[in-house]
Formats: sequence, structure tokens, C-alpha cells
Amino acid sequence: MDFEDTPEEASFRKEVHDWLRSKADPLRPGEAALTVEDVDNVDGIRAAQSWQAEKYDAGWACLSWPKAFGGRGATGMQSVIWRQEEARFKVPPDIFQCSIGMAGPTLMAHGTQSQRDRWLPAIARGEELYCQLFSEPSAGSDLAGLQTRAQRDGDGWVINGHKIWTSLAHHAHRAILIARTDFDVPKHKGLTYFIVDMSSSGIDVRPIRAITGGQTFNEVFLADVRIPDSNRIGEIGSGWKVALTTLANERGTMASGAAGSLSIAGLIELASKLADDSGPLIRQDCVKERIADLYVQSRALRYTSLRTLSALSQGRRAGPEASVGKLGAAIMRQETIWRSEERRVGKECRS
Repeated sequence: MDFEDTPEEASFRKEVHDWLRSKADPLRPGEAALTVEDVDNVDGIRAAQSWQAEKYDAGWACLSWPKAFGGRGATGMQSVIWRQEEARFKVPPDIFQCSIGMAGPTLMAHGTQSQRDRWLPAIARGEELYCQLFSEPSAGSDLAGLQTRAQRDGDGWVINGHKIWTSLAHHAHRAILIARTDFDVPKHKGLTYFIVDMSSSGIDVRPIRAITGGQTFNEVFLADVRIPDSNRIGEIGSGWKVALTTLANERGTMASGAAGSLSIAGLIELASKLADDSGPLIRQDCVKERIADLYVQSRALRYTSLRTLSALSQGRRAGPEASVGKLGAAIMRQETIWRSEERRVGKECRS
């Protein structure tokens, strides 16, 4: 692996860093960046939208989008450098991964010119926040098995179904949705892809409380929701093909690797503040061992991420390390959140 930027990458990194420093304060050592949970309110969402608009006006939004659609046509490595540098500053978190990273590229690949002109500008500036209505209670890993139904009605469609694990649905303006339009063909061939206005009559968003207490996840019920045919993306029955474009872009979104380190810093700070009869928890061997184990995991994820970055920097496609990193990061995040709860930090030592 090559840990150093190329001269071109170093120049780009400095340009990014200098602009960010002119707009925001850097994070202090050990200080955690804001998360989506931190802005899960109206004011927080508006702050994130304002930051996105400011980036767009300065030419820093939607870096990897083609220039024809308002982006820079940036390389994958340049997009990573931007995320790495942005993570060093006190700025609102990126709440537009579905909007910019998934809905936008899908519209570019499969939308009509009218649909692109209608939706892409608002996506790029952060004016409209999108959510993803894909997963269902009985169709998670087997997405093609979904049962949400879309029935043709004149020049539109009527949608009925139940979606789950939808991030930020309670704040979203629009959604990308897959529904079944034909139950008489093989499951992959009976799906159609739509854009849904989340303010439509018949949409009921209900929060799902996470172990952290946050409610960024939701389940969404759709009862006789009407969608004009002009909101259909791609041909009728080609929803699986369109969805693969969305999912490919979702998998291609890589984390900067900073989250794991910040979580470890948070655990150390928490264990230093909490105490029992024997003193601060951070002095107990079993607590130190568990934090050390999570630190080792975070370093392994960091170097796995660097393997991906090295491939991008050298003009190669990332290999399986991208999927390994995503899986490892999810497992570590669960472990870190679980051990961050005050009632658990010292409990394992006493059991």
C-alpha cells in the first residue's frame, strides 16, 4: 500500500483544506464530529441544507457528478480526500448520501431529460432531501421478494405497502421507491422504480427507536398513495435494473475511516468519567482490555480502507476489501455503541 498522496492529490487536498478552514473551525484532538443523530431536528436539517448550498455555490458539492449535471467530474480518490478533510472540521454531517450518492446517479443513468431537469438541481443544492423506500419486513436481503404493490390507474399509479429501516424518512421531501407492478412474472422482472413525494396523502412515517435512543430509522406505510406516471424511472418492469444502479452507488460510498477512531476516543472519555467503588472504570484491567480490543479493530478497518484508497489512487478498482470494510465497520459500530452505554461500561467486569 502507498500511504502518501501523489503530488496531484496533495495539491487537491491543500485546496480543499484551505477552503474548509476559511469556512469552519477545525475539530480539537479527540473531539467527535457531528453525526446524523445530532441533527435529527428541523434546525439541524436546515443547517445541513445551508452547508450543502454553500458547498454547491463554491463548486465543492457533488464532486463525482459529471460537469454536465453540476459536478466536477472528480475522481473517486478526490471524493475520498474531500470527505477526509471535511471530517476534520465542525460542519454539519452529510445527510445527502441517498440524495446525492444514490438518487442523483440513478436519475442520470435512467431518468428522462425532463426528470433530470426537474429534480437534479434541487438534489445538488440540498434543497430536497431523499430517503430510500426499498427494504420491507419480509424483504431485506432478498430485495426482489418485496410485496409493496403499484397498480396502474389512468395516467398514474396507486401504491400500497410497508417499508422499513428508512433513514430520515421523517425529514425527507422525496423518496426512491421500488414496487411490484406484476405478480405473474419472475420476481426480478415484476418491479418498477418510482420517485415519491413524501408529503403525499396516504404516507404514514413511524419512528423506530434505536439502541442509542436515536430515531433516525423509520417504517413507512403507504395506503393508496397516488403517483403520476411522470414519476416512474425507467420502463415498467425494469425496476430491478434501475435499482442495481442505486445499490452499486450505495456500495461505492466509502467512509473516511475516522468514525472508528472518534468512537474509541468517546469510549475512553466515558470510561474516565464513570466510576464505581474501586475508582474510575478506565483503571480497571477488563475495561482497558475491551477498549484496546476495539482500538485494534479500528486500526484494522483503517488499513483495510487504505487498501481501497491505494487502488483508487492507482487507477484500479477496489477489490473485496471494500465489502470487508463495510461489514467490519458495521460490526464494530454495534460493539462500540453497545459498550458506550453507561450501564454496560463496567457491568462486564462485574459479571
